[in-house]
Order: sequence, then structure tokens, then C-alpha cells
Amino acid sequence: MTEDRILPIDNPHSHDGADIPPVIGLTLAIMAASTASILIRFAQSEAPSLVIAAYRLSIASLILSPVLFVRYRNDLQAMNKREVSLTLISGVFLSIHFVTWITSLEYTSVASSVVLVQTAPLFVALLSPIILRERPSRSIIVGLILALIGSLIIGLSDACSWGDGLRCPSMEAFLGGSAMKGDLLAIAGAAAGAGYIMIGRRVRGTVALIPYITLTYGTASVVLIVLMLRAGQTPFGYSSQTYLWFLLLALLPQLFAHSTYNWALRYLSAALVSISQLGEPVSSTILAYFILKEIPTPLRIVGAVIILTGITVASLRPTNNTRGMKLLSSVD
Repeated sequence: MTEDRILPIDNPHSHDGADIPPVIGLTLAIMAASTASILIRFAQSEAPSLVIAAYRLSIASLILSPVLFVRYRNDLQAMNKREVSLTLISGVFLSIHFVTWITSLEYTSVASSVVLVQTAPLFVALLSPIILRERPSRSIIVGLILALIGSLIIGLSDACSWGDGLRCPSMEAFLGGSAMKGDLLAIAGAAAGAGYIMIGRRVRGTVALIPYITLTYGTASVVLIVLMLRAGQTPFGYSSQTYLWFLLLALLPQLFAHSTYNWALRYLSAALVSISQLGEPVSSTILAYFILKEIPTPLRIVGAVIILTGITVASLRPTNNTRGMKLLSSVD
């Protein structure tokens, strides 16, 4: 079985055993991941969200499959039943994550959707006492409170307007509004993403990268294809440009970004990798401003900053040794 253990963490800029420094890899991954919401918006002009998600994962799985069976067949055969089961469950969570998040982009802005879906680390903190038997620290609790406040502000910014004062619709209209529906879908995507993250943390300690992501992406693609067909949607009949968006989604945010995040876990702490992903909402919002002409409202910017602050505070929880904190503080 190909050795794929987590290496000692000394310097995030070191590339001991890696072809490139992990921090550089993460930076490139964030840039690639930031294109996802823009490409999805382009594809949604013609294709339903389920079709987009199914193509994204299916193309990625088809590209990875030959590599798995040619170079990692022994690693695949060495996986035990528990590892296979957890990997398949991870794929189910990933499919739910993409269905809810991609659909959210039909109802709310790129800025709101991307920021809210990045609250996944906070759901990890909430579920860790139950699943990982880890008691949340004071910093995690503070981060959760900040993120909830930020989420409420974003919800208000999508439903309310600011003129002579804050004007909001009735509670019934507020909860039934289009933007609020998109925000809730994005939060559901974050919760599903948390399941995917926690399972990945367990499995990646003993399973090589290619077998893990191939089985995870493959499982997610099967679930999405079934959901797409049950919804009466077809994968055929779209323009060549839309199929180009599907391909780019599979290549950039999926194969490059998602896989690089999993790769980086071998060299960097999970906390550092998680924190690095907070750059995605910022760069996605910038791209949406220049490409989609989406101008974030002041309330939305305030809410986004509070959420990102909350996630950062929660992620910077104390470790069992000081080296981890030195590592986190060394990257600015």
C-alpha cells in the first residue's frame, strides 16, 4: 500500500516530500475554487442545478478512474470495509453539499451563498463533541456566536432595504423570500460539507489521496445522477458553451481545488487548511463584482466580515502543543 501518512508540521512554506510548498498549493487552490460560483452562474442560464452538480462530479470521477486502476489498484484493494464504508458515506455528504449550495445560487447572491457555505468548520465544531468526542473550546463558542450574528445580518441584507431606516417585510414574507431560501440552502450545504470534512479527516489518515477522492467523487456523482433522473431532468441537449462550463467546473474547483485541499492535509494541519479556505468568499465576491456586476450591500459586507471572523476565531482553537499555534500565527 502506498504510504500516505501525515508528515510532521514544522513550516508551512517547507516542501518536505512535496513537489511545491503546501501554502503555494493552497493559494492556487483558493483561486481555482473561487471560479466555481461564477461558472455555476453561467451554466445556470441553461442547465438546472442538479444537472450541473452531476456533470461536475461525473467528469471529475471519469478523469480520476484510469489513474486509480492503473497506479493505485493495490491501495484500493488494501482498503478495509470500514474505510470503504466511510468513504462512500463521505460521497453522499458531498452530493448533498453540492445540490444545496449550487441550488442556493439560483436564489441569492454569490457573496451571500459563498460566505454562508463556508460556515462548514462551525458545524464541525458543533458536531465534534458527538462524533469526535471533542469538547468545544471557549474560542469555538465565541466563533459560533459571531457566525450566527453574521448569518442573521446577511439574511436581513437579502430581505430588507435601508432608506430612511431599516425596512423589512413581514415575518411570513421574510421567511418565504427568494434570497432567504438561497441563504438557508447555502447553510444546509455547509452542514453537509461538515460531514464530508469530518469523515475525510478520519479516512485520509490511512487511505491514499487518489483512492479516497475517486471513490468519494464517484459516489457523489452516482447519487446526483439518480436525483437528476428522478427529477425528470436530462443531461443532454445543452449548448457547447454550457458543456464547457461543466468541464471547467470539474477541472478547476473540483479536481484542482478540492483535491489540493485533501492533498495539503498530509503536510499542514487541518486547522490551517480550513482557515485558508476563508479566502474563497473574498475572491469569489471580487470576481462576482467584476464579471457578474454584483455589488455587495454594506450590510452584506458587514455580515460577511463577522462570519469570517467567527470562523477564524473558532478555527484557532488551542492545540496540545505550542507548535501548532506558532504555525497558525506564522502565516499572514
